[in-house]
Amino acid sequence: MLQTMDVDGRVGMVDSILSENKEKWLESMIQIKNRVIGNNKQKDEIIHQGVIPRLLQWIIDEDIPVELRTESAIVLGSLAKGTPENINCLVDSGCVAVLLKGLSSNNVKFIEACLRCLRTIFLSENSPLDQIYQDPTVIPHLINILSKSFCTQECITTIFSNCCKTAEHQNALSRNGAIAALAPLLCSSSYKVQMPTLKCFAVLCYENESVSKAAATATYNGESIPNLLLRLLSRDKPSEMQMAAAKCLTYLCRGGAIPTHCPTIQNKTLSTLIRMCKKDRTLEENVEGAETLAYLIEEDATLQTLASISDHIIKTLADYLRYTSVQQINTRSTNKKVVNWSNELKQAAFRAFASLGANDEEIRKKIIETENLMEHIVNGMNCSDLKVQMGAVRCLHSLSRSVQQLRTTFQDHTVWKPLMNLMNNGSKDLLPVASSTLCNLLLEFSPGKEACLEAGAINILAKLTSRPEGNLRLNGIWGLMNMAFQADLSVKVQIVDVIGTDQLFQLLSDPDPAVLIKTLGLIRNLLAGRTDIDHLMKIYGNQIMQAVVFILEGEHVVEIKEQTLCILTNVADGDEAKEYIMGNEDVLKKLMAYMVHTNVKLQIAATSCISNLVWNEQEGAYNRQAKLRDLGIQKLLQQLLSANDTVLFDKVKTALQQFT
Repeated sequence: MLQTMDVDGRVGMVDSILSENKEKWLESMIQIKNRVIGNNKQKDEIIHQGVIPRLLQWIIDEDIPVELRTESAIVLGSLAKGTPENINCLVDSGCVAVLLKGLSSNNVKFIEACLRCLRTIFLSENSPLDQIYQDPTVIPHLINILSKSFCTQECITTIFSNCCKTAEHQNALSRNGAIAALAPLLCSSSYKVQMPTLKCFAVLCYENESVSKAAATATYNGESIPNLLLRLLSRDKPSEMQMAAAKCLTYLCRGGAIPTHCPTIQNKTLSTLIRMCKKDRTLEENVEGAETLAYLIEEDATLQTLASISDHIIKTLADYLRYTSVQQINTRSTNKKVVNWSNELKQAAFRAFASLGANDEEIRKKIIETENLMEHIVNGMNCSDLKVQMGAVRCLHSLSRSVQQLRTTFQDHTVWKPLMNLMNNGSKDLLPVASSTLCNLLLEFSPGKEACLEAGAINILAKLTSRPEGNLRLNGIWGLMNMAFQADLSVKVQIVDVIGTDQLFQLLSDPDPAVLIKTLGLIRNLLAGRTDIDHLMKIYGNQIMQAVVFILEGEHVVEIKEQTLCILTNVADGDEAKEYIMGNEDVLKKLMAYMVHTNVKLQIAATSCISNLVWNEQEGAYNRQAKLRDLGIQKLLQQLLSANDTVLFDKVKTALQQFT
């Protein structure tokens, strides 16, 4: 009986709201508000009764009493705090546009009710971000009403921090004066205002050089934003505030707005992040501290060295790898999210290790000495969690830069197996770093080279060379170049067969100069060893010579021309292959031109080729010398004896000694 009365009462309230009896509207709204607070079932039923359009109608109608409009916005805000489906219903009903329009009111309580609902919507995973940016008047108006109350400050900074996802968003907010408007809020007496403001500055500056520099030079009451942030690193501030301020300073530094040698970074930010990794901090701070530390030091060797000797950071991060618990955290009062803290800590530790060991061999050695590290990396690559896979591969990539570790530690662990599995079956997001790591495992002194070859590395790398992404094409050709170095003829032939001559020579027209130079490096490595040179030139000689001429006649940097001349030097080392040069007067004239080039590297490369052509111990040397003498090459060599460069002089002297 009680349940029936409850249903009847709710239906009566909804009927009153949907009716034209204005006297009952406000009373019914207050009753609905009290029913739906904290009750998802009631929220769902109210939505299904078709109340949302009525509430939106009242909010947008300026002739409706502001108290009723405010109660309508409060109810919508309560509905938004239910399930994700509730938010979808609100968004699909046009709620965001109506609430944004409601912000033009002069009534602060109504504005706050609209903003609270908008904040809840934009905190959701599928929030309609673009609606903030579609109307060019929205952001200026939000900034204009920012200072009306603590509530408007808290809500608007939260909205901005959750709606800033791209460089276009960052630039739009910066262009409309967000930096100057947010700066005073760093000094707010309200923790609830300061925290979303810090998050806002972080997302504004992340990987955006122009916005970072604008933020670093902006001031409030004569103090720069970096100095205001520095105050919030103080140990008397809440721990999560220190973390948020350190993240802002990190992003300003990586954005080029604060130099890495600045004491604010080296002494304050770095030490704060390392402190956040300690056991006395929350797991959230442990993860965020390690991730931000990894980002701060990623490209700076000095910061990597300082971090590595600070407060036992390597041992601290090693403890992350041994954490096994999975816990729940509250994301909202009605929703619980399971967080696998073991995985979160592992991926954070892997990322930090990767950055710490990016440049220094001694630091890598300390990291490698972490107990069972390689097993953790292998397990990480085999983990189903993408973030853990990514962290493990990054860590492996960093450690694989060490020749010493490739020859020793890597020999004792089959790291190539999970890596190859990720290359074949993993997420496409893993491909850039996984393929870079594979390139290192294919260096000639790596014990995993043969195993990778047997596991199909050539096919994997050849496919990468056809990818639209420049970094993947580069890694593909780089890996093949490493594989071809000092390889057996059978491997070289397999490489050419798999990649195909059409694709190989197409890469010589790649818009990325780095791809072009590695392609030339591959060809150079293929054409090494006299027997191999002759064999490959017999099959592909005409195409190789066409490619060489194509490059030498093009507008290319010195390094590319030098690599091309080195290919000719290798061709000239073959017993039979050298006839591809001797029989091509155009190529010989090009060699002569490069012998007297203004760049000494090109002179050396061209002279080395001539030296191989005239080498008197090889059959047919006398006839080749006679032809080159007739072309004036011997005379050119004699003129080059006055060269100041000792390497060039030695090459010239050696070449002249071959003439009989």
